[in-house]
Amino acid sequence: MNFLDRAATVAPPGFSRWFVPPAAIAVHMCIGQVYGFSVFKKPLAKALGITAPAAGDWSEADVGVAYSIALALLGLSAAVFGKWVERSGPRKTMLASLACFCSGLVLTSLAVRWHQLWLLYAGYGLIGGIGLGLGYISPVSTLMKWFPDRPGMATGMAIMGFGGGALIGGPLAEELMKHFASATSVGAEEALLVMAGLYAVSMAFGATIVRVPPPGWHPDGWEPKEHTKALVTNANVAVDVAWKTPQFWLLWIVLCMNVSAGIGILGQASPMIQDMFHVTPAAAAGYVGLLSLCNLAGRFFWSSISDLTGRKGVYCLYFVLGAALYMSVPWTQGRGSVTLFVVLTGLILTMYGGGFATIPAYLRDLFGTHQVGAIHGRLITAWSMAAILGPQLVDRLSAANKKTMPPEQAYNSIFFLMVALLLVGLVANLLVRPVDPKYHLKEDAA
Repeated sequence: MNFLDRAATVAPPGFSRWFVPPAAIAVHMCIGQVYGFSVFKKPLAKALGITAPAAGDWSEADVGVAYSIALALLGLSAAVFGKWVERSGPRKTMLASLACFCSGLVLTSLAVRWHQLWLLYAGYGLIGGIGLGLGYISPVSTLMKWFPDRPGMATGMAIMGFGGGALIGGPLAEELMKHFASATSVGAEEALLVMAGLYAVSMAFGATIVRVPPPGWHPDGWEPKEHTKALVTNANVAVDVAWKTPQFWLLWIVLCMNVSAGIGILGQASPMIQDMFHVTPAAAAGYVGLLSLCNLAGRFFWSSISDLTGRKGVYCLYFVLGAALYMSVPWTQGRGSVTLFVVLTGLILTMYGGGFATIPAYLRDLFGTHQVGAIHGRLITAWSMAAILGPQLVDRLSAANKKTMPPEQAYNSIFFLMVALLLVGLVANLLVRPVDPKYHLKEDAA
C-alpha cells in the first residue's frame, strides 16, 4: 500500500481522534502565514533604497497585489481540486500543499533578490495560493468526519490554526528580517528562505500523523440521530447540485461580505497602525500577531457557540455587532487612543475568524455530509472574490486619501465602507431557508 494513498491513512482500532487536530493545526499554522504578509509590505517597498523607497522600488499597493492573488487562488484551487481532495485523502493533499506553498516562498525570495514583480506574483500569489487552497480544505473535511457530534467545534479546530498563522509568521518574519538586514538588504530574501524550510518541516509532520476514520465509525456513546431543527437536514446534496441552489449563493454572499470587510484591514494591518498612530515597525508586527491571535480564538469560540445558537443566529451577530464596531473605529483615531483601536479591531477579527470557521458547519447543516468538503471548496470562491475586493479597496482608497489628507486619517472612510458590506451580508443571511427536497440525493445514491 502506497504511503500517500487514502487507504494508508485509515485509522487503526483504538486510534484517538484527538491526534487529528494537531495534524490540522501543523498545516494551517504554516499556510496561515498569509495573514502576516503585511509585515513584508514596507520592507519590500524599499528593497532597492534599503532605508527609504528609491527609484524603481515597488509601491506598497504593488506588493499587496501578491496577497490578493494568493487568497484568490486559495478559493479557486479549492473549488477546482475539491473532488480530488475527497478522493485522495488528507495526506497526499497536505504534501501537495507543502510543495506548492513552500516553493512559492522560495520563488518569492528569488523575486526579492532579482527585484522581479512578476515573480513575486507567480511565486507567492499563484503557486503559493494553490498551496493555500489545498492545505485549507483537507483538514476541515477530515475533522468534520472525526467530530460528527460537534461539527461547529470541529471546523473551529480545523481552521483556527490558519487564523493563528500570523501570530507566528508576523513576528517571525520581522525578527528574521531584522537579523538578516544589512547595508545592501532589507533581510526579506533570507527571511523567506528560512520560513520556507521551517514550514516544510511542520507541514510534513502534519501529513505524516493525519488519519481518516474507518467506514461507519462514530464516537463512543454517540449514535446518528434525526435532526429536528429547520435549517439542519437529514439528507445529502451532491456538490454538482448544491451550487445550483439559492442557499449556496446566499451563503456565498454571506462569506464574501464577511471576508471582504475583514481581510482588507488584516492585509493592511501593519502599515495601517503605523500610519494612524505612528507606532514602530516592531510594535506593528506585534499588532499583526495580536490580530492573528484574535482571529484564531474567534474561530474556535464562535464556531463552538454556533453549535448552541445555530449558524444563522451567530452570523446575524457577526454582521450587526461587526458593523457597530467598525463605525466606532474612526472615533478611536480621533481620540488618538491606540488601545481602544486595538481592542475594537481585535473584536472585529474574532468575528471575521468565526465566520470562516462556522461556514463549513453551515454547509453541513444545509447540504449534509456526503460531499461537504467539495461543496466547501466551491463556496470559498467567495473568498477569492473577497481577497481581491477587500485588500484592493483598502490599499487603493487609502493611497488615494493620503494624497488629500494626513496619513492618520486616510483609513477612516474605509471603515464606513466595511459597514455597508456587512449589512449586505446580513440581508443575505436572513434570506437563508432550508434546501428544497428536490435537490436531495436518493438514499442509495448517498
